[in-house]
Amino acid sequence: MSNEKKYLTTASGAPVGDNQNSITAGQRGPTLIQDVHLLEKLAHFNRERVPERVVHAKGAGAHGYFEVTNDVSKYTKADFLSEVGKQTPMFIRFSTVAGELGSADTVRDPRGFAVKFYTDEGNYDLVGNNTPVFFIRDAIKFPDFIHTQKRNPQTHLKDKNAVWDFWSLSPESLHQITWLHSDRGIPATLRHTNGYGSHTFKWVNKDGEEFYVKYHFKTDQGIKNLDPKVADELAGTNPDYHTEDLFNAIEEGNYPSWTLKVQIMPKEEAKDYRYDPFDVTKVWPHADYPLIEVGKMVLNKNPENYFAEVEQAAFSPAHFVPGIEASPDKMLQGRLFSYSDAHRYRIGANHESLPINRPVSPVNNYQRDGFMSHDSNGGSAINYEPNSYDEAPKETPENKTTPFEVEGFADSVPYDSDDHYSQPRALFRDVMDDGERDRLMQNFADHMSAVTREGIIERQLENFYHVAPELAEGVAKKLGVEVPAHLKK
Repeated sequence: MSNEKKYLTTASGAPVGDNQNSITAGQRGPTLIQDVHLLEKLAHFNRERVPERVVHAKGAGAHGYFEVTNDVSKYTKADFLSEVGKQTPMFIRFSTVAGELGSADTVRDPRGFAVKFYTDEGNYDLVGNNTPVFFIRDAIKFPDFIHTQKRNPQTHLKDKNAVWDFWSLSPESLHQITWLHSDRGIPATLRHTNGYGSHTFKWVNKDGEEFYVKYHFKTDQGIKNLDPKVADELAGTNPDYHTEDLFNAIEEGNYPSWTLKVQIMPKEEAKDYRYDPFDVTKVWPHADYPLIEVGKMVLNKNPENYFAEVEQAAFSPAHFVPGIEASPDKMLQGRLFSYSDAHRYRIGANHESLPINRPVSPVNNYQRDGFMSHDSNGGSAINYEPNSYDEAPKETPENKTTPFEVEGFADSVPYDSDDHYSQPRALFRDVMDDGERDRLMQNFADHMSAVTREGIIERQLENFYHVAPELAEGVAKKLGVEVPAHLKK
């Protein structure tokens, strides 16, 4: 560290002579507008907060690296996965989904699991959660769903009627809410939870062969969860519990790690698979497509400045690299637009050039100007293409996305399956033990106990009954109500 003394300056670099007293007309006189240092401080302070994220507002992040431990080059030509031992720097942001920036870490909520890989071919963002499925499967429902998770526009209070009204009318949510109300709904720490890409993506190898893929980051620390009563206590005594735990673990050299595994489905098998492989409310059973190890992610460096790195980190599922592409997943298709668009609104048109977001590979394009353009702004007088200048950036046809077949009529159509019950049934009956099932039912009952609007609880119990009669009856008993009589006939 340099011993050279640092002097306080204005934003334009001028030395500041007095940072304790504003310039006034005499000792008791009014403050003078010529105190430009004061005006600069106040004006900047008024603008210190960028809009918080609509979802995933509360988060923690860390730097690290990803190292390939198994050869998967026969499935993808992605350069950062090309050889065993190859390391790629990365940054991760964990978050809760529904809460505001100052909300508690230990609430029952999915955790965002967003990873930015700084590869030699550009940034690759895998923007997922700590659950392998999601509440809905079409992006057109996303604004409505999130409105139910936020505050009532009249009372400005969280609204359980809205939450359960939406879920009871959207049985596709059953799989996710079963995960959410299970023991895994409240991780003990961010280090003790898995991460998932959730969506189906496409991998393409050097020969042009296509495979569908699902990502699973398995925590090497083991799965640990919080008892709801402990979580509630922590929410009141230490609302930043998860943020603090992650920072301290890395600061102490206790570097958390995850093993990345994938499920691989050959493209031709997707047409006849027993579940729609692009429905994000469904998983692929491991018996059908076993996990294949890819590599290890290690977090070994804390951010030096939370705002510059964690708050300004901008992840988008649209950030692909050659060898990784989108699938027809309807929810993913909507996110390809909405995430980058949210960042353009929140932190500006040039958010990609901020240090935390800027790729390590060269950026060459014809985009110019806009708010906060602070780099070379393209570095050339040539701002159009095609052009006849040899030194100007040119396209690389070998990096075009692979063509894919489409069919049918353009129409507003649902997924072709309304089986919303078999997978949550398998999770409830085959994966959970008796204790987990009882806690799940208690968590459902606790959450639903605040519902007052007529018909919502009955409708949700009917959904539960289709999953498993014993689930509906168990929740009803804990709520002190009866399962709708027509279901028992």
